[in-house]
Amino acid sequence: MNRRNAVLLFALLTPAAAFAQADRQSARPAVGIAAVKPLYDEVRGFLIKSAEMIAETDLAFKPVATVRSYGEILGHLANENYDFCAAAVGAKSPRTIDFEKITSKSEMVRALKGAFAYCDAAYGISERDAMGETTLFGTKGSKLWVLNYNVAHDNEHYGNLVTYLRIKGLVPPSSTGN
Repeated sequence: MNRRNAVLLFALLTPAAAFAQADRQSARPAVGIAAVKPLYDEVRGFLIKSAEMIAETDLAFKPVATVRSYGEILGHLANENYDFCAAAVGAKSPRTIDFEKITSKSEMVRALKGAFAYCDAAYGISERDAMGETTLFGTKGSKLWVLNYNVAHDNEHYGNLVTYLRIKGLVPPSSTGN
């Protein structure tokens, strides 16, 4: 076999061998709820830690007057987690207050944890139920779509909090390695 044919054979067989090895070494990739839940669990942890680590006096902190305060972002997240997850389980949101109005750190942490506890059940629905239709903010989609949207929304606002934490000289939970 000449050098050119050997190189060609190597180029053709290497990807096949790599795929075969990868297939043996790993389970099938997660899909549906199994793919979304770990992302939810991660951002839930970051957000709760972000609420716990900020000083009570900094709940009112705004980098500029035209944005929500740190506490208003946390309250908004509590509000929206109830609303998103209610849509995902096909229920009316149990939220009865606007959590953006909370000014006490202990109440805010409790509100956020309560919202996530409510959402935990939504991320436990079956794959079959996740494909069922629901409506969120006037738009119809699958329950899985709503749960994925919730994760994206939580991450969007966690990004806001990261900036606020950095301005305050604090290290965000996602940067601590814990």
